Amino acid sequence: MDRMMKEHHEQGKTVKDIEGVLKRVPVIPGVVSAVKAAHALGCDLRIVSDANVFLIDTILNHLGLYDCFTEINTNLSYVDEEGKLRIRPYHDFHTCSHGCNNHVCPPNMCKGLVIERMQASLAKEGKKRMIYLGDGPGDFCPSLKLKEHDYVMPRKDFPAWKLINENRHLIKAEIHGWANGEEQQHILLQIIKAITIHEERQFLSGDSKFQTIPINAAHHEALPKALPLRY
Repeated sequence: MDRMMKEHHEQGKTVKDIEGVLKRVPVIPGVVSAVKAAHALGCDLRIVSDANVFLIDTILNHLGLYDCFTEINTNLSYVDEEGKLRIRPYHDFHTCSHGCNNHVCPPNMCKGLVIERMQASLAKEGKKRMIYLGDGPGDFCPSLKLKEHDYVMPRKDFPAWKLINENRHLIKAEIHGWANGEEQQHILLQIIKAITIHEERQFLSGDSKFQTIPINAAHHEALPKALPLRY
């Protein structure tokens, strides 16, 4: 991605040009409303993405979704003194390795380690369940970190779906596949509703229904396929 941005710069493309393209790319129908609905229901939405800060911030602000998320975990980006957009890895693989043994994790980011950090933090906050949405090979590792009371929502016929189905014995979370934005929204809201009803029946406090849902960027069709995530 950093090399790609360098080539764009050499061809005379500016950061504003890149921003303009991102704003014109269509979004999968149903995804924006799903994010807004989950946020309105009190879900703690967080992003774990192998995209980059500039791309995600641009898309979320354009779609009016930025304030829906409490945390964004992705590769760093900045504009250098020449006006060129630069991309830097989330985990600095030039000086160290993230140490994950999962061969499908790219060297620049192990989402499984990010999820483990989240799990430790959420446990202290009393939040019990996690719903993870993803589609790329890099989403398999975090799926392995989920617990029995969690949910994983891989996109059907994409790499994460294939890896999860080939290794179902390793997945502790409840698996719910989805094929399009409408199906994703329906399943997601049904899970949230089921969690809420269950916890109300357990006479838990109102805060107990707040769940963390890490999703990849904004489920936007713009991101390069070279990344483990398409969105």
